[in-house]
Amino acid sequence: MAHSYLMSNSQPLTHLDLLAMKQRGEKIACLTAYDASFSALIDAAKIEVILVGDSLGMVIQGHATTLPVKIEDMIYHTRNVTRACKNAFVIADLPFMTCATVELAAQNAAALIQNGGAKMVKLEGAKLEIINFLVSQGVAVCGHLGLLPQYIHQLGGYKVQGKTVEIAEQLLNDALAIQNAGATMLILECIPADLARQITKQLSIPVIGIGAGGACDGQVLVVYDILGISTGKRPRFSKNFLRDANSIETALKNYVYAVKKGNFPSAAHSF
Repeated sequence: MAHSYLMSNSQPLTHLDLLAMKQRGEKIACLTAYDASFSALIDAAKIEVILVGDSLGMVIQGHATTLPVKIEDMIYHTRNVTRACKNAFVIADLPFMTCATVELAAQNAAALIQNGGAKMVKLEGAKLEIINFLVSQGVAVCGHLGLLPQYIHQLGGYKVQGKTVEIAEQLLNDALAIQNAGATMLILECIPADLARQITKQLSIPVIGIGAGGACDGQVLVVYDILGISTGKRPRFSKNFLRDANSIETALKNYVYAVKKGNFPSAAHSF
């Protein structure tokens, strides 16, 4: 399917454009970026969403987890990304313990929007009171369920979530509750493809998957992973798109094409 919005309009995307894509059945392509150079390349490749993820703790800062990332790091990297981005919808993560209370969440979300230029903030877990309050103050919110990297010590490792009937049911209930609290997007990470399909079908907001199968409304990956330049082992749900491309620009375009056509993720990249 064609990139109907970005091909015909040079205005920045809004969450309403992404909602319209879901309603049309058009897949949403999303990648992470942490600096102006990658932001400009991703934007030029007609990718709809850029996520400034706290994954920068690992791929940029060299930490073993996302936990050491501070709000100042997120503001700095978000500002670098938004300076170079003309069209894509930019989401920024609220890092570890920066939304532990309503007051903290409000203060840090405001900083990401006012100082970083983010259009939306993402927070992990079913923090319904916080989502509800942020939305009531005009903040666009993206939820995040499944594998939650900020809960890594509690989870005991980077493992697929939602494998039992009880936990799958809880994830579906949490997804509906996050939507009802006012979130206008949801990311599902590392859950069985069948569960992700069920959640995507029941929600009216766009659902973006990472290791959650091909039935989600869109896909997100870490840009360093799809270019084969991450340290450590590449996650099973990712793919090196630079391997069969002659440039970074081509690799990014191939990623978009694969997502749009439903060729990625395949069963090999799903659980």
